[in-house]
Amino acid sequence: MKSIARHPKTQSALLEAMQEKQVTVAHTSHQLEEPFFVMATQNPLEMEGTYPLPEAQLDRFLFKLRVPYPGRDDLNDILDRTTQGTPLQVQSVVNGAQILEMRQIVRTVPVAPHVQEYVVKLTLATHPEGRDNPLARKYIRYGSSRAARRL
Repeated sequence: MKSIARHPKTQSALLEAMQEKQVTVAHTSHQLEEPFFVMATQNPLEMEGTYPLPEAQLDRFLFKLRVPYPGRDDLNDILDRTTQGTPLQVQSVVNGAQILEMRQIVRTVPVAPHVQEYVVKLTLATHPEGRDNPLARKYIRYGSSRAARRL
């Protein structure tokens, strides 16, 4: 897994947003309004001139989603959606205030001790020294870290 940024300043801005919850433009910092999330894309065809993220910074990403090249039906659907002039109908299902309220509510849910212990064991099993499972050794490159601290 290689996460990259096209330019060191772009990489720095993404990491600042994730860590500091702000972005800095022309020496002026701007707080990001909660809730927010950072999404980065990577095009394997345009990797020249990019900078790999250090392992310590990769753990700031919740997941990496690989999107394969679309097949015939998907390409037809994309063309239909983008060339027929019919506006896509998007319906909001939740707003920012509701997300913030849900964040608070979820922190009040009690966690049974045996469930918490399972989370600890699962987290440790992702680390190199804890990978007794051959599938874990094959498919897990970096162990859980920051995500486990948020539990």
